[in-house]
Amino acid sequence: MANQPSHTDTIRVKNLRFYGRHGILPEENTLGQHFLVSLALEIDLQPAGTSDDLERGIDYRKVIEIAKGVVEGTPVKLLETVAEKIAERTLEDCPQVTAVTVELGKANPPIDVDCSGIFVEIRRTRAQR
Repeated sequence: MANQPSHTDTIRVKNLRFYGRHGILPEENTLGQHFLVSLALEIDLQPAGTSDDLERGIDYRKVIEIAKGVVEGTPVKLLETVAEKIAERTLEDCPQVTAVTVELGKANPPIDVDCSGIFVEIRRTRAQR
């Protein structure tokens, strides 16, 4: 258990807005739309907090770039797929993160009712990979 963090802390990055072309409707793939992304990163923050050393924590810009690259990248049909890709790449590229929760939504979904968004939320840990 020496590799287990002694603390489970959370960094939250909320309401990132990116433009992507994901969806099942042809116009979603051609016109695109705004997607909202929020992330909760589980990580032991004590080493960074006690040392004031970024190398012992996480650079928020890195996880933002991961989310941006997935949302603005190759179109897929399902929100679930986009969320899975963000979670997978976050865990791959940020070894200090022990779990990630991804909330992903369409800000203005193409539906015939008034709605502030459609969202999925997933949580993935290293053990689930």
